[in-house]
Amino acid sequence: MNYRKNRYGEDISILGYGCMRFTSGIRGIDIDKAEKEIMEAYNSGVNYFDTAYVYSGSEAALGEILSRNGIREKVNIATKLPQYLISNRAALDKYFDEELKRLRTNYVDYYLMHHMTAMNQWDKLLKVGIIDWIKEKKESGQIRNIGFSYHGNSEDFIGILNAYDWDFCQIQYNYMDELSQAGVEGLKAADAKGVPVVIMEPLRGGKLVGQLPDKAKKLIASQPTGYSPAEYGLKWLWNQPEVTCVLSGMNSLDMVKENCRIASEAKEGCLTDEDKDVIDKVKTIIKETELVGCTACRYCMPCPRGIDIPALFRSYNMTAIDGKQAARFEYAQTVGMRKEPAFATQCIGCGKCEQHCPQSIPIREMIKKADKVVRPLPYRIGIAAARKFMLRNART
Repeated sequence: MNYRKNRYGEDISILGYGCMRFTSGIRGIDIDKAEKEIMEAYNSGVNYFDTAYVYSGSEAALGEILSRNGIREKVNIATKLPQYLISNRAALDKYFDEELKRLRTNYVDYYLMHHMTAMNQWDKLLKVGIIDWIKEKKESGQIRNIGFSYHGNSEDFIGILNAYDWDFCQIQYNYMDELSQAGVEGLKAADAKGVPVVIMEPLRGGKLVGQLPDKAKKLIASQPTGYSPAEYGLKWLWNQPEVTCVLSGMNSLDMVKENCRIASEAKEGCLTDEDKDVIDKVKTIIKETELVGCTACRYCMPCPRGIDIPALFRSYNMTAIDGKQAARFEYAQTVGMRKEPAFATQCIGCGKCEQHCPQSIPIREMIKKADKVVRPLPYRIGIAAARKFMLRNART
């Protein structure tokens, strides 16, 4: 296993264990199976285990497994505050104390504000006293590193990054998401501040492995390196020095063994020019299925009405690659939860966006089509309800 340093010079395994996808059994998580997988990872050098309050049964399962094997003090636990449920100071302690109980520990190594998507969520936490609360928990040793996980755009990511002296952060990032969410811009901004970055969804939930187009699978299989699709995806990340740890939701012994093997070989600069060329070709193959040729150059922005055109087109293109459900969820969390609305229905047809588009996309026409796909009526209702709940909490 290879390691990189956290903010305080401590070793973190470059492969982290994402505990959201433990295998379910008849009575919940199959804990005996999960234990074998976790212990295989631990014995292979993995020392970072990531869970969250809302991952059903995950915290309790992880706590039991670490306790059974007497290794709590030898690993790092990362878990998350459900900030979207917080409306007062008392709730901070309520959820944190419950998490400690589930995890069978009296401290958390890495604690994150979960699922941040916009600055207004941080503003809400400020109102309930999050700064003093963090200070109290860090001084008592109950929290050793404080951070946040993020699913919005790069602008708000940088805003939250600069709003507090964070110890680390967590972003979605892979070779298909280089220009979406926090993206490479956010990655480099965090690195410039000395903030370690943990990566989630490195393989898009497995979509960059088993669900690749056949043409891409054949291309990868034909390479003399013998690399698997997972190996290309993971090494693309570890090739970048700004990446500290990459999470993988491993739920089989074979997957644990393969990923640990890759992590034992991967280092900064591990990809050759030939490897990078293969990945670029895979990206081109995937993009052949796109519905609109947006490159996210953002020349169309800012929209006078606040519409996030590239984010809408990205989610629209996701429907052809990842399916409508995944694309709609992505749009709901990255655009739908912003403080200020950014929907295509706000368009007044001024055409300024089309004047600057290098791809000559008929944007006014395409955003209407895309909006109907990624935000059908049930999602419009759900997003509106979620926005009302979140903005109400932000005012309390």
